[in-house]
Parts: sequence; C-alpha cells; structure tokens
Amino acid sequence: MSVAVRLVAPAAGDEAPAGAAADVEMSEAVFGRAFNEPLVHQAVVAYLSGGRQGTSAQKTRAEVRGGGRKPWRQKGSGRARAGSTSSPLWRGGGRAFAAKPRDHAVKVNRKMYRGALRCILSELVRRGRLIAIASDFLALDAPKTKALAAKLAALNVADALIVVVEVERNLYLAARNLPGVEVCDVEAVNPLALVGHETVLIAADALQAVEERLA
Repeated sequence: MSVAVRLVAPAAGDEAPAGAAADVEMSEAVFGRAFNEPLVHQAVVAYLSGGRQGTSAQKTRAEVRGGGRKPWRQKGSGRARAGSTSSPLWRGGGRAFAAKPRDHAVKVNRKMYRGALRCILSELVRRGRLIAIASDFLALDAPKTKALAAKLAALNVADALIVVVEVERNLYLAARNLPGVEVCDVEAVNPLALVGHETVLIAADALQAVEERLA
C-alpha cells in the first residue's frame, strides 16, 4: 500500500511559479503511520534536552569563601541567631540547592526516534501540511530574499521548513532573513523542526532520501 503526497512542480515561463499540483506515491510504512502522541512528545523532549549545555554552576555554603567564625554571640545582642556568614540567608552566602554541571541528555532508542519521525510525517501528510516540491522549484540564481519570498507566496506559505538533499548557499542566504522559514538537509531533519513549522516543503529527491532513511 502507498500514501499520496501532494507534489508541486514549477510552471514553465513564470518567475514566481504557482506550480502544478500532482500526487506522488510514498510508502505507507513511513508516511501512513498512526499518530502516537506520547512517543512524539518523548522524542521532542529528548531532542530539546540534548541541546542544553548543562554548564550552570553555583556554590553551596561549604564552597563560598569565609563564614568559619560565628559573626556574633548567641545571646544578648538583640539580633537573630547566626552561626556563619556563608548561610544561604546572608548576602554573599552559599546557595541552597546549588546548581551543578550536569548532562541533561535523555536516552531515546534509535527505533523509537525513527518511529516518532514516521508518526510526525504521517500526521503532516494527513493534515496536508507536507508538500513535495520539484527539486529545482526553489533554485535561486542569486541569494535574494525577495525571490524566495515570492516563490513561497505563490504557494501561499509563510511559515515553512524547507528540506533539501544538500543546502545550497543561495537558498540558505535567501531564507535566513525570512521569519518562520528554516532550511535543512535530510540528515538534519528532527522532530522539533517538523512540529515547529506550519508547513514542510520537501524536495522530491529529499523525500525519497527520507523514505529510504526511515524505511
């Protein structure tokens, strides 16, 4: 069995082609999976956790300098009892529950990660948010943001993730000034990027590469 993905090809003779819509058949094993929300959530959380530096560090009361002597006697001064100036209650003292460098990475098995990508792609297809485009549809002669914006406007797309086999310099430079538009290659496709954009525009050859990668 197969799943039909909308394919948009450029119309000849147009500088900002509106394109001609057609269907391309893809594997149901990759693009026809049921949506598994807990699995997708786990994959997104793991991806975000893997991007955290985990380098924040604070000092406990045992690590701050000073505080070894009792600041004043226990009774008779009229002030609250205090045993050390390194107490977290004091300005310049240690921090209660101090943050320490740590690894925030969350382990997700490769099978689960790929399964989450299949679920997301399948849901995008069902909602009509995954559009396959001809490989030369977004080819640019110069790094002009205006030219790319015109092509996206012809597709009525504003917020999009553009997936290609290899990111060309002109496309990357043209897209970086457009808010809500991101360009990546097949290897960089991740759960966060897929769920973070309204539309996913994927080149026809990149679509085949994604299918082979997740098959």
